[in-house]
Amino acid sequence: MTDRKVVTVFYDERVLKHFPDVNTAFLPGRLDKRIRTILSGLAVQWKYPEHPGRVEAVMELLNREPIPDVAFAPGQAATREELARVHTMSFLDDIFSLRDDSAWLDVDTTAVSPGSVEAAEVAAGTAIAAVEAVMAGQTESAFAVVRPPGHHAEPARARGFCLFNNVAVAAAHAKAVLGCKRVLILDWDVHHGNGTQDIFWADPDVMFIDLHRAAPFYPGSGALDEVGAGRGEGTTVNVPLPGGSGDMAYFHAMQDIVVPAADYFKPDLILVSAGFDAHWFDLAMNVSYEGFAAMASVVQTLARRHCDGRLVFVLEGGYNTESLSHGVHSVLKVLAGGSVPDPKVCGMEEVDRAAEFHRGAFTDDDTG
Repeated sequence: MTDRKVVTVFYDERVLKHFPDVNTAFLPGRLDKRIRTILSGLAVQWKYPEHPGRVEAVMELLNREPIPDVAFAPGQAATREELARVHTMSFLDDIFSLRDDSAWLDVDTTAVSPGSVEAAEVAAGTAIAAVEAVMAGQTESAFAVVRPPGHHAEPARARGFCLFNNVAVAAAHAKAVLGCKRVLILDWDVHHGNGTQDIFWADPDVMFIDLHRAAPFYPGSGALDEVGAGRGEGTTVNVPLPGGSGDMAYFHAMQDIVVPAADYFKPDLILVSAGFDAHWFDLAMNVSYEGFAAMASVVQTLARRHCDGRLVFVLEGGYNTESLSHGVHSVLKVLAGGSVPDPKVCGMEEVDRAAEFHRGAFTDDDTG
């Protein structure tokens, strides 16, 4: 289509309704008592890290520093049928029963507030809307700016700040309704996408590739030998990395693992679980904005090679609002046709600059 947009950002303000407050009166029970004990033992006041300000910072930066050729579109709420493709009916019943309530859902402090269920429905539905637009040819690529995140959500368990598995719901919709035969999901969030892996563990038509900080870092899964099972054996690809890994390690993984895997699998659609908590501001890894942008360029090239550019990013983690917003911005600039920066080796530029500044102090030349 000649009028097809290059990249479209999908966003719906209803995702702001998810706002757990640890100081509110959550549902009583053993789990609540355990959480209270954990929080009371902390040296500082703990606040729920997955808050509305995350996506507000992303959208504010996009408004303040607009990117040419980036369009915007609204989201939508996922239906029960769409969610049930990857989650059990009993799990959905439990989550829907908490509409307008506050509750702890998991020992890792996953919680809901009165608006959380609607926000989670919209997060999953907005990921679907992005996929539908890409598959319809309305936009080459899309970025779903959503929350709560999804890649830790398992078929029957909310976990790791995640209620519904947004990227899995979108992938299942692409297969069930939109005619996709093979979907590739790349997860570069610093945490392993255990939920996405579980959902597609034995599915030969979904390739799941995950670059993450190795165990025992949360959630502790994602070892090299976790490769899927049954007919899906080999379509799960885990790349566990040591803490502190930066651009060059990630880019090496992209070139030597992701590219050949995608070339072998030949997907009809590529989805990215795009977390930005591998940036050094989140203290787990050392990926730069240039590193995220370079990885996005690799994925865009793969999408153009195999599936007419059909590529959808779905926001996952990233809890420092500055690095999250600038990380998303750097990816969108590349998707929209901007120049591709070189990955960095953390600290090299600063050392070069300091060396140049101090160079004259280490010579006996007084002519200057």
